[in-house]
Amino acid sequence: SGQGGHAYLQEWLWWAGLLCMGIGEAANFAAYAFAPATLVTPLGALSVLVSAVLSSTFLNEQLNVHGKIGCILSILGSTVMVIHAPQEEEVSSLESMAEKLKDPGFIVFAVCVLVSSLLLIFVAGPRYGQSNVLVYVLVCSAIGSLSVSCVKGLGIALKELFSGKPVLKEPLGWVLLMCLVICISIQINYLNKALDIFNTSVVTPIYYVLFTTAVMMCSAILFKEWQHMVLDNIIGTISGFLTIVSGIFLLHAFRDMPFTPDLLPLFL
Repeated sequence: SGQGGHAYLQEWLWWAGLLCMGIGEAANFAAYAFAPATLVTPLGALSVLVSAVLSSTFLNEQLNVHGKIGCILSILGSTVMVIHAPQEEEVSSLESMAEKLKDPGFIVFAVCVLVSSLLLIFVAGPRYGQSNVLVYVLVCSAIGSLSVSCVKGLGIALKELFSGKPVLKEPLGWVLLMCLVICISIQINYLNKALDIFNTSVVTPIYYVLFTTAVMMCSAILFKEWQHMVLDNIIGTISGFLTIVSGIFLLHAFRDMPFTPDLLPLFL
């Protein structure tokens, strides 16, 4: 994948993993329809925590002291974020969603994301993609922020569809679906490139931080989630996010480092 190939598409195990991820993302999709993206996306850190615990249980991978502390920090940070979660502006129909998408602030943000992604893919990618982990991860993160916006719009469309409204005749729903398919395809392609070139313990925390930051920026611009927040909730949300980031960093950065009592200073 890192060399531009797609041989992994011939592996049944890769497709099985993709199917399992699809089921998980379907549940994630439902969450975006009912909760602010600024809350849902950071809670994705719990999937990293669960994968670490399952790997330790079923794959005999060692979860050292740093990893256990990282798991605890991720849980604490997620709890703080849930308590201080921002409230997004009410968007109950595709017409309201269309008005949000026409907002000049979001249009500028989307154009910046697309231009920067094209520069990363066609200019920075061939030169630095094999040596700098940020190139392909930034592409996934930037495009991912737009995919979350598409998911929010499709969630609203599905709620309208189940309530009996003629949503299938609305062109916006189909446009959002097409954009979502394109965004996810780009994310999968370049995330596979990054994982093929660099170590998973490097890619995962960097991707989580950049992706979550991009989604929070996009959601704040599109749904005005931070506009009516009081200071303590703002501090709580940012503190919870930084706590999760610290936990993810400890979980991955020191995953291969052995930790025994012999490493402690003698005076302890």
